[in-house]
Order: sequence, then C-alpha cells, then structure tokens
Amino acid sequence: MAYYVLMTYLLVINSCTFALMGWDKRRAKKQRRRVPEKRLFLFSAIGGAGGTWLAMKAWRHKTMHRTFTVGIPFLFGLNLLLIIGVVWLIGVTVNS
Repeated sequence: MAYYVLMTYLLVINSCTFALMGWDKRRAKKQRRRVPEKRLFLFSAIGGAGGTWLAMKAWRHKTMHRTFTVGIPFLFGLNLLLIIGVVWLIGVTVNS
C-alpha cells in the first residue's frame, strides 16, 4: 500500500512540475507574469525534479540558467536518494 502512495505522489508532483514549466514557458513567450524560480525549485525539491528536468529538455526552457542546469540534476539525484531511502524503510517495516 505504501508503495502505491509513494508512486502516486511522485507521478502527481512530477506531472505538476512538468505542467508548471510548460505554463511558465508559454507565459515567457507572451511576455506575461512568470512563475517564480523559487516555486519551480520548491516543486523540484519536494520530488518533482524529474518532471522539471524533462520539461527543460522538452521545451528548451531554463536551459541557459546555470542554477537550473546544475541545480535540477542535483535535486534529481537527491530525490532518487530519498526515494531509495523511503522504499528501503518501507521494506524494513513490512518485513519486521
């Protein structure tokens, strides 16, 4: 059960960050008010770095910003480590 909750959370947060980056890209093209970078990093830090990274590649958005080209892969690595840790804890708890 806990695995399904984790996978659902990751699917939702990554979909949200992917959509948020797409929305920001559309707003940038129209020279409208943008999504704050802090918000993009926050969503990435809480598990959505994969969605942000995919959006960067798909829409060529934020690819010239050093903070994104370095920060998002770093956050993706941290996300992976945390996911591995949570899965390990779930496995230990279930097997106890």
